[in-house]
Amino acid sequence: MPTRRQSPRPHDRHAIAGSCPGDEGVEAILVEQYPRLVRLAYLTLPPSLGRHRRVVAAHATVQGVLPVRPVRSEAPPPGGGGTESAGYRWVRYRVLRGALRGRRRVRALLPRVMGLRLFPSAGGAEELALDQALSSVAGPARAALALGVLEGLSDEAAGALLAECGVGDPAAALRTAARLRESGGGRVESLLRAAEFDPCVVQTRPTDLLRRRNRIRAGAVAGLCALLVAGVAAGTPAGGRDAVRTDAKARPVSVHAWARAVDPARLVRSDGESWADTSRVDFSVWPARGGRKDDRELLRRALDAWSSPGAGVRVSVTADTVRTPPALPPRLLYAGDTDGAAVVLLHEGGRVVRYAEPLTGRGAAALDFARADDADVTTAASVVVSRTAGGTRLLLAPWVARAAVRDLLVPRQGARALAVAADGVTAAVPGPVPAGGSCTAWPALELRSSDRIVEDHAFLVTDLGDLVPAHLTYTPPPGAGAPARQPRESTSGPALAAWARGACLLAGLRGAGVRAVNQWTFAEQPLPDGGGRAAWLCTRADTWSGPGRVLVRFQPPGRPQADPGTVVARARSTAACSRFGQHVLAGVRWRSPAGKEYLLAAGSRAVTGIWASGAAVATARGTTLAAALPEDARGAVRLTARLVTGGTLAPLGGPVGGADG
Repeated sequence: MPTRRQSPRPHDRHAIAGSCPGDEGVEAILVEQYPRLVRLAYLTLPPSLGRHRRVVAAHATVQGVLPVRPVRSEAPPPGGGGTESAGYRWVRYRVLRGALRGRRRVRALLPRVMGLRLFPSAGGAEELALDQALSSVAGPARAALALGVLEGLSDEAAGALLAECGVGDPAAALRTAARLRESGGGRVESLLRAAEFDPCVVQTRPTDLLRRRNRIRAGAVAGLCALLVAGVAAGTPAGGRDAVRTDAKARPVSVHAWARAVDPARLVRSDGESWADTSRVDFSVWPARGGRKDDRELLRRALDAWSSPGAGVRVSVTADTVRTPPALPPRLLYAGDTDGAAVVLLHEGGRVVRYAEPLTGRGAAALDFARADDADVTTAASVVVSRTAGGTRLLLAPWVARAAVRDLLVPRQGARALAVAADGVTAAVPGPVPAGGSCTAWPALELRSSDRIVEDHAFLVTDLGDLVPAHLTYTPPPGAGAPARQPRESTSGPALAAWARGACLLAGLRGAGVRAVNQWTFAEQPLPDGGGRAAWLCTRADTWSGPGRVLVRFQPPGRPQADPGTVVARARSTAACSRFGQHVLAGVRWRSPAGKEYLLAAGSRAVTGIWASGAAVATARGTTLAAALPEDARGAVRLTARLVTGGTLAPLGGPVGGADG
C-alpha cells in the first residue's frame, strides 16, 4: 500500500533550515545576491498576479527576509551540495518559502506604487513562449525549474528544498520542470536570464490618468490625515524612537534604513586572504585596499554622491546598469589617490561603482556605474581606476600573481611585464593608438592567476571603455571526428593569430557593457584556382545583461596581418555562435586569383550539406560549398544547410548579394 508523504515536523524543519546568519549576515547576502534572489521569487510567484504586482511582490518577498527570526538548530540549510555559503542557502530557503505561499501573503507583501505600473522589458517570441509555458504549470514546478537552471541544484537537492518549503509532491514538480527544459531545446537558461524575467530592470507606465485626476482631492485629504496620524504615532513612546505607524495595521518602518546603507562605518570589508579560502572567486572576496581606505570623510562623500548625486557630479552608466542608491552597505574595494584624483571603488550586488573627485578641489566629481553580476576569476580580475591621456590604470584582483601587456596586432611579440604597486594599482596601460584614422595597436592585459587557486592559468582582458575590462577567449576550428570545441583562453599561438586580425573590430564595442568576446573559427575552406585556404570566423560579444552581438567574417589568405577580412553578417540580441546557438551558416562572393567569381559558403561542424538557389544553383556535401558563378549572376543567392539532426539552417546575414574582390 503506498505511503503518504509526511510533512516535516517543526523540529525537522529547523534542522533543515539551519542556523540563522543574523541581521548583519543577511544584509550582506542581500547586497551581494539581490538580483539573483528577486529573479527566483519572480519566477516562483503566480503569473495570475499580473506583471506589475508580481514585480512588486518579488521585491517585497526578498526584502521580507529581514528582520530575521533566528532558528536554533545548527544543521546545514536546505539545498546543499553547491558552492554557496550556508548563509545564502538559508536566505534562499526563506525567499522560496515566501514566494511559494503566493496569494496567501501577497496582500501583506505588496507596498503601494501610486500612479505607476512596473513590468520587465518585453522579450522576443521565445521568451513569450516560455512565459506562457510557465503560466500553465504550478508554482512548485516553476520553482524547481529555477532551482535547477539558475541555481544549479541537483534534482535531489532541489527536491529536498521544495519539500522543506511545504511542497506536497516535489517529484512531480521536478518532472514538470524537466519537461519544460526539454521543450526549450537547450535555450531555457539563456531565456530565464533574459530581461523578460528580470524584475530588477523594469519599465514604467502611468495608470488611468483621468481617474487619478478626479481623485486628487480625495487623495490630498487622505494624505493629510495620514500625516496627522503619523505625527501622533511618532510622538508616542510605545512606538519606539525608530518606528512610525500610520494606522493600527501598518508595519513599523525604520527611518534609519537608508542612513545605514550610506554610513562609511558600515562598509563591508573582506579579509585580505579570504579569496584563497573560498570556492567563490569574484568581487565578493576582494579586500579593501588603497592609502585612503580609512578616510571616513572621503568615503562619506562617495556614498553621498551615490545616494544623491548633485549638479556637481558627472554620472555615467554602462548599458543596462541600475543607478539606484545602495539599499544596504556596499563593499569597499579601493580608496586612494591616483592621477590627480581621489578614487573610491565600491561593489554592491551586481554593480561596481567608481567615485572620483579632483585633488585640487576644482572641477566636477565623477560617478560611474557598471554591471558586474555573476563575475568570475577572469571578469572580476580588474577594475579601471583612472583614464588619462597617458593611459589607463587598473586595480587588479588579489589572486592575480603577474601582469603583462601585449599588442594584439603583433602576435609574435612577447608580452611586456607591467608594474603593479603594492596596493594592486597598475602602471598606465596605453590605449589603442589611432594613426590617420587606422588602428595601429591594440593593447591587452595578460594576467596570470595565483597557483593558490588554479594552476597555470593565464588569460587576456582588454579595456573597452567600461569599468570592468572584457575577457577575450578563442574557440579553435573543429577537428575531424572531435566533439564540439569550447572557448579557451586566448594565449596560444593560433588564438593570438586570430585576434591579430580581429582586434581592431573591438573598437565598435566600446561602452556597450561587454563582458566577454570570443573568436570562433567555425570552418576552414580550401579555395578554388589555387587560392589557398580561407578561414570563417564568428566574433561574439556577450554583454553583462545577457544579449550578445555577433559578426561573421571571411578571411582569405594573403591579406595583411591586421586585416580582419570581409564582414559577411552581423546580428544583435542573438544566441548565435554561443553554446545556446552552436550552428552557423554564412556565404560570400569571392574572386579567385584567376579572375573567376565564385559563391563560397561554410557552416559549422553539424552541417552535412549546403545548397544554393536564386541567382546561382549549387549543392555540396559537408560543411563548405564553392561554386563558380555565371557572368550574369548578379542577383541574390539564397543559402540553406542541412544539419546532422535532419533540420535545416538559414544563414546569418540573409541572402548573399554583394561581390567581394
